[in-house]
Amino acid sequence: MRRSPYDREILGLAVPALGALAAEPLYVLVDTAIVGHLGTLQLAALAIAATALTSAFTIFNFLTYGTTARVSRLHGAGQEEQAARLGAGIGIVLLLVMTSLARPIATLMGGKGEILDQATTYLRIAALGAPFFMLASAGQGFLRGISDLRTPLYILVVAHVVNVVLELLFVYGFGWGLRGSAWGTVIAQAGMGAAFVWVQARASGWEPPDLTRIRSLMRIGGEIAVRTTALLGSFLIASAVLARIGPASLGAHQIAFQLFVFLALVLDAIAIAGQVMVGRMLGAGDARGARVAATRMIGWAVAAGTLFGLGLLTLGGVIPHAFTSDRAVIERAHEIWPLFAAMMPLNGAVFALDGILIGAGDTRFLMWGMLAAAAVYVPVALLALHQGWGILGVWAGLAGLIVVRLLTCGSRFLGHRWALTGAPA
Repeated sequence: MRRSPYDREILGLAVPALGALAAEPLYVLVDTAIVGHLGTLQLAALAIAATALTSAFTIFNFLTYGTTARVSRLHGAGQEEQAARLGAGIGIVLLLVMTSLARPIATLMGGKGEILDQATTYLRIAALGAPFFMLASAGQGFLRGISDLRTPLYILVVAHVVNVVLELLFVYGFGWGLRGSAWGTVIAQAGMGAAFVWVQARASGWEPPDLTRIRSLMRIGGEIAVRTTALLGSFLIASAVLARIGPASLGAHQIAFQLFVFLALVLDAIAIAGQVMVGRMLGAGDARGARVAATRMIGWAVAAGTLFGLGLLTLGGVIPHAFTSDRAVIERAHEIWPLFAAMMPLNGAVFALDGILIGAGDTRFLMWGMLAAAAVYVPVALLALHQGWGILGVWAGLAGLIVVRLLTCGSRFLGHRWALTGAPA
């Protein structure tokens, strides 16, 4: 691609964001790699518990993304003090909206017998880390909004290293098995949450929150939450369907799904740059600059997604073995691998467009677009169960979901209704 004057800033924001975003799903990837070698039943139990926890946490990511968009827009409009007050109040909002995840939900995900028992144990322990994870999400949103993406990276890298060490010690050193994996993650999340609270307190000075801004954020947050719930609900349905097909298919789905999340969040680094730059430019009244920069971000995201897809195709015979030695699980993973790889370029475009529209505050459209995509996917997943299409049918439906999202977000971007300028109300 030809050089663009926005490339330096995009990379300056995206590179540290990439590191921070990649660190987050590594918690579950480490769980999957460590637990996968304990046995197929443990891997299937983790698939149920981790999918439920990831879904619960992701539903509340509107507080990260909504804060980033609002703070960056205020920053662009020259209202840094107001941005600081908004960021300081997010931790309080998170504590109010966060609910306990300790109650067993594994049965709803199709868990039975020993798989149900182990998934329940994992959920009960891992839920203890939820408040700390939410506090960390608040801190990330504020720091991203003021274009500080390096501090979150440092905190998350340290937390991840601690997580790896603790999980290896607890699972294999102490022989705690699946429980050890959960406890290692909880302790690492507690330290991470405390670090973000301290950094945010220093940056904001604990200014009292502006309730008008908080109400506006919650409106946007509600729209992002519906959009996110529809997306994660689709993956929950996939896990529930595959749990009823068999442990091998569910284990293969766990491997592919966690890699999907990992690579999607890596692509989302460019979307974070889109949130920050588009929000700041529109706040400063530069609609033309916002569109040009956004177009460049889409190009970079598609290129990155293509590289990921080629990498997955090249290493398709190796990657599943890193997570399990069960031949049946590996065979099921190979069934969906070409489709999984082909989705990556589309994911790049979709995630970039998502970040751009969130930065512009066009969250109502994103909500309805995601609901339309979920309405396409859910019938396909249910048919996969009743018609015997297996794991390939479930993942074909997920590919259809991505295509619908690309069509809806792409058509919106080609118009002009998203590029409204000025500070947010």
